[in-house]
Amino acid sequence: MKKRKKLGVILWPDTCPFCGKASAGGICVSCRKKSDARLVREPRCMRCGKPIRYAEREYCHDCIRMNHMYDRGISLWIHKEPVNASIYRFKYHNQRFYAKIYADEIVKYHGKLIRKWRPDVIVPVPLSARRKRKRGYNQAGLLASELGDCLGLPVYTDLVRRVRDTSPQKLLDNRKRKRNLEKAFSAVRIRNMPQCVLVVDDIYTTGSTIDAVAGVLKAAGVQKVYFLTISIGQGY
Repeated sequence: MKKRKKLGVILWPDTCPFCGKASAGGICVSCRKKSDARLVREPRCMRCGKPIRYAEREYCHDCIRMNHMYDRGISLWIHKEPVNASIYRFKYHNQRFYAKIYADEIVKYHGKLIRKWRPDVIVPVPLSARRKRKRGYNQAGLLASELGDCLGLPVYTDLVRRVRDTSPQKLLDNRKRKRNLEKAFSAVRIRNMPQCVLVVDDIYTTGSTIDAVAGVLKAAGVQKVYFLTISIGQGY
């Protein structure tokens, strides 16, 4: 195990996930200022965690209109530069080592809240087999693994499976996003079904994906489903 870690350091030296320059410990000093400016701060929606303009409003516009299947969620950053470009490289340019940096930042800012939720397990949103073969990895699975190590929680990668390939969500409007994910996932019933699950993904936009996963988990016997993502869209 130690040899593998040393090899990983040689192949993937410490670099900043935002500017790509060498940086011991992850985010460099210059990019730290930029990323801190994108942190999701109060006031934020009490359901999905999106930042909202007015503290007197408990929920964002989307959560007022929608009945979500999950119980609550939180995200680290707003999905704007330089965060969105970093996540794009993480997903599509094989920058797998970003997962460790993201996990450390998430635990730094939200570890206390996650522990308060008391999840039994972490479940990453699965990719279709075709997309995983093409990409070579599931970015949500990498993040979940790192978070599991940080939080001392088991990661169940097979509890939820994607049973139907779907169109990319980013190409669809809200209504089509929901329809696109109908019967896309299934949950595997196990003997000791966890009662509280933390679902992990990279980006939260409308919540359609998280809702679809939460729905099959609750149908399988899970009582509480929380979610965690690296970034999230702006609420209003």
